[in-house]
Amino acid sequence: MARHQGPTRAKPLVRKLAKDLGVDLTAISGSGRSGDVTRDDVLAAANGLTAANPTPPTGGDDRVPVRGVQRAMAEAMVLSAFTAPHVTVWVEVDMSRTQDLVRRLREHPSYRDLRVTPFTIVSSALIASACQHPRINASWSEGADGPDVIVHRDIHLGMAADTPRGLLVPVVRGAGAMTLLELARAQQALIETARLGRSTPADLVGGTVTLTNIGVFGVDGGTPIINPGQSAILAMGRIVDKPWAVDGEVRVRPVMQLSLSFDHRVCDGAQGSRALTSVATFLADPAAALLLNQPA
Repeated sequence: MARHQGPTRAKPLVRKLAKDLGVDLTAISGSGRSGDVTRDDVLAAANGLTAANPTPPTGGDDRVPVRGVQRAMAEAMVLSAFTAPHVTVWVEVDMSRTQDLVRRLREHPSYRDLRVTPFTIVSSALIASACQHPRINASWSEGADGPDVIVHRDIHLGMAADTPRGLLVPVVRGAGAMTLLELARAQQALIETARLGRSTPADLVGGTVTLTNIGVFGVDGGTPIINPGQSAILAMGRIVDKPWAVDGEVRVRPVMQLSLSFDHRVCDGAQGSRALTSVATFLADPAAALLLNQPA
């Protein structure tokens, strides 16, 4: 790559990104106005690509514009992936008692008009874990005197939802202070609004920790990317029958994999692992856990 002649023009945030990624700004030909080096130029250089000279589409290729919600989500995910050091840990959990609780709740008069699913119970488990392990409900902040970790007092639960507009993350505000019934109502209303394309900007900002259900797409697990401004995201996989050791015997049980990605600047490995184990323990006996974790 030819070196840029003369002083390199780039905004302070672009210079910081280049420094964090170990990219030499003087080796980049800027694609911005007046030859400025842009964030895309830096990310392309970090990936060994040339942003100014992408592979042109051929006669059989389709060019799909990336605009609106999809563009905003793509930019947010790139920002998170290149600024927060991600660590992902996994655990499998026997979902027998969670499925039993879901069936019982569906039959209860208070939940008759609600679509109660394992997602509802996993949400409650994640909230309980965030109360016990607050570093997964925190943010990394760069200040004038150095970085700080902001530990949030309130839990605002983001829920990744597949909608006709693309991936949206509506937020249940004050989720940590809700009963299970209140949480189920709030989640159903927000997700229905998102799928109808009626979410407002206020519905989609301010989350402090996120839950995503990739199991609905038939996969077991993954390495979810943390939403910018947060320190953790939990992914739940599909529930499948597997051999499971129970009281010294092998039995077939419905098993789900949980994957927790966390920002290693905010949570160390022990904190992240304990948080995930807490979620799994809750799901192994959710009825008992809910009795012990009722909001005051």
